[in-house]
Amino acid sequence: MTLPPTISDFERAAADALEPGPRAYYFGGAGAELTLRDNPEAWGRIAIRPRVLVDVSACDPRTTVLGREHPHPIFVAPTAFHRLAHGDGEEATARGAAAAQALYCLSSLATSNPVAVAQAAPGGRRWFQLYVFRDRAVSDALLAAAVEHGYEAIVVTVDLPVWGVRERELRSGYAIDAAQLAPHLYPGDLALTDVGTLIDPSLTWADVERFAAGSRLPVLVKGVLTGRDAVLAAEHGAAGVVVSNHGGRQLDTVRSGADALPEVVEAAGDRLDVLVDGGIRRGTDVLKALALGARAVMVGRPVVWGLAVGGEDGVRAVLDLLRAEFEVALALAGVPRAADLDGAAVEPAPWAGGVPFRA
Repeated sequence: MTLPPTISDFERAAADALEPGPRAYYFGGAGAELTLRDNPEAWGRIAIRPRVLVDVSACDPRTTVLGREHPHPIFVAPTAFHRLAHGDGEEATARGAAAAQALYCLSSLATSNPVAVAQAAPGGRRWFQLYVFRDRAVSDALLAAAVEHGYEAIVVTVDLPVWGVRERELRSGYAIDAAQLAPHLYPGDLALTDVGTLIDPSLTWADVERFAAGSRLPVLVKGVLTGRDAVLAAEHGAAGVVVSNHGGRQLDTVRSGADALPEVVEAAGDRLDVLVDGGIRRGTDVLKALALGARAVMVGRPVVWGLAVGGEDGVRAVLDLLRAEFEVALALAGVPRAADLDGAAVEPAPWAGGVPFRA
């Protein structure tokens, strides 16, 4: 099949391909969806300050995260229930990510399990995203499987103690067939709005510290939006944080990842590796994130759009588009090595009310 040529075309095609219930789940956000809309817009409020007459005949997009080198900084964010988008589910996502040399972070709320996903893409790089369920035995079993099957890190999501008010999902009334799609989570039908009841709302920093101390893998904390929480993550043994508002799906009217990133990076200092997600749609967004101090970005919705439209090939195409755009942005910004990006490459955009361009 002929795949769409741009990320925005994938978005439109996915909206047409998905059934109403899954479409509401994948495209919706919390409340009035102000944060959902602001996530991509926030990257547009940042301007790039290009340098010229720089040798950009060979660009190097590599980055280092948790002490390990990656061929580029575009990672696949954890997103749930991929078989709602495509029958091959997370296995197809893992294969597409591996083909694009992108690290894949598998969600606890997957329609597959860590073992099957590892076997589907044995050459792929992967992390495991952990929700701490009320039934701790479920979380423990998922974590043990990830540790034993080549997952390189554990990403503990901490911004979902309860399910956000997601009006599109409420209106759809859609229920997943959990017995078929995710039997490791729940034995029967489960409304999407009830998934949050499976997750333990009593999670604290003490739990994070126990995970970090007891795990054979480095632990990242996903859902950090303030410098104070970055400091606490470091104090409780985390190796990194993901600046994230859960794709605008949890608490509406919080800051975007782009707006929260500088504060978190400053607070983290050299104690934590910082990643960011939320609204990454273009290679220029990736450049801006790294210039503001992120080690890598995590991409969620666009990967699901690729999966819905083209399965494994669609996932790879989306990731390859972002990587190609990022390498073009490096060249045109006059910073051929991604590792050399810093705050001098960006500034608040004048068209968005920022400071004037400097001489």
